Amino acid sequence: MEKSTKTTETKKPRAKHTKKTAAEAVAPAAQPAVVVQTTPTPAPVTEEKEKKCKCCKCHRVLSAFCIVAALGMSGTALTFSILSYNKSNTPLTFAGGGPDGNSANFTEGSIADVFAKVSPSVVSIVTETKATSFFGRDYSSQAAGTGMIVSSDGYVLTNKHVAEGATNISVVTADGKTYKDVKIAAYDPLNDVAFLKINDVSDLPAATLGNSKTLSVGQQVIAIGNALGEYRNTVTSGIISGTGRSITATDSTGSSAETLTNLIQTDAAINPGNSGGPLVNAAGEVIGINTATSTSADNIGFAIPISSIKGMLAQLIEKGEAKRAYIGVYSVEINASVADTYNLPVNSGAYLYNPQSYSAIIKDSPAAKSDLKDKDIITAVGGVKIGEAGSLFSLLGEYKPGDTVQLTVLRSGSEIAVNVELGAYQDK
Repeated sequence: MEKSTKTTETKKPRAKHTKKTAAEAVAPAAQPAVVVQTTPTPAPVTEEKEKKCKCCKCHRVLSAFCIVAALGMSGTALTFSILSYNKSNTPLTFAGGGPDGNSANFTEGSIADVFAKVSPSVVSIVTETKATSFFGRDYSSQAAGTGMIVSSDGYVLTNKHVAEGATNISVVTADGKTYKDVKIAAYDPLNDVAFLKINDVSDLPAATLGNSKTLSVGQQVIAIGNALGEYRNTVTSGIISGTGRSITATDSTGSSAETLTNLIQTDAAINPGNSGGPLVNAAGEVIGINTATSTSADNIGFAIPISSIKGMLAQLIEKGEAKRAYIGVYSVEINASVADTYNLPVNSGAYLYNPQSYSAIIKDSPAAKSDLKDKDIITAVGGVKIGEAGSLFSLLGEYKPGDTVQLTVLRSGSEIAVNVELGAYQDK
């Protein structure tokens, strides 16, 4: 997992409607304070994720799922959204063949056409969480977020913080039908992504997943979601404002944090409650999972690239279970500043380096069993260049454990190819 910048944001809990027995409540418009922290040189990161983010555990009443974040040095607040498996043989609906959907542009009336194509696959996710108050009273609270159907037999993609910690989960489809037999199929241990499964269904309208590796800044997009937790299938439009963004979210107390990297930045309005909804290109393909939006600045939102989850989704479809593929390294995402700091010959890639006394190659990991070495620079994964197409972490997300991937590596001024058999990440 790589990152080039680090900011610290304050989380805001998901949209909740607490029953009258709840002991605590916060007005829907309340906004937590924001804390900003920047680091001039990125610290090396590993695929070992810190388990500090517990944004679903808050029992405060708000109008939508969200996490408040901070971007840059200006103190700008950003708002994030958060939410056993059944075996399936249903094929994935991936865009394939023909022209790249990211080259398409909206024309007069085409936003309505794309919305009509995608919106039947967009669902509202309603969760119920039971807990005990400080005074020993049992209570339950409800929240609402967004998801998207990704297989006809009921797999649904959403944000992890939407579903995490929920006692009961219901899915409401665009036609108003409610499904209550819903289970959590898998979590991505390294990203804010959850996979749900609606049991005993077939012929649901699945969204088409596009290619987030070929995005262009300025490309036109729309966002669809459950705005404010109550307005289903709200659509907004905009462009891609940037790629490869990194942010770190904390709760209002600053006691927990979660870093998200390689995000898509967009100026399409991502309203509270849109967590887990699709960011869609002009061809009607999902290119991102809406995750964050600004509360104190206009037109700043973030989405997780869709390509980074395809490896886990393919496993769910094939086997009914999923693990994230990993190689097991500490790395620094290279940009111009990092290249200057470490005197590197390239301005993009993943530098295998740990400034402490430990090796950048994690013991007994897939990387340790390969020819990777400390201070190698990985410039491409399977022929796809690290940088605009995605980070090392994001590009590996398209693969499955057991796959052998060829890495393009710079070592001592020479370019070599290193094959690595990917392992299954263990969330310890």
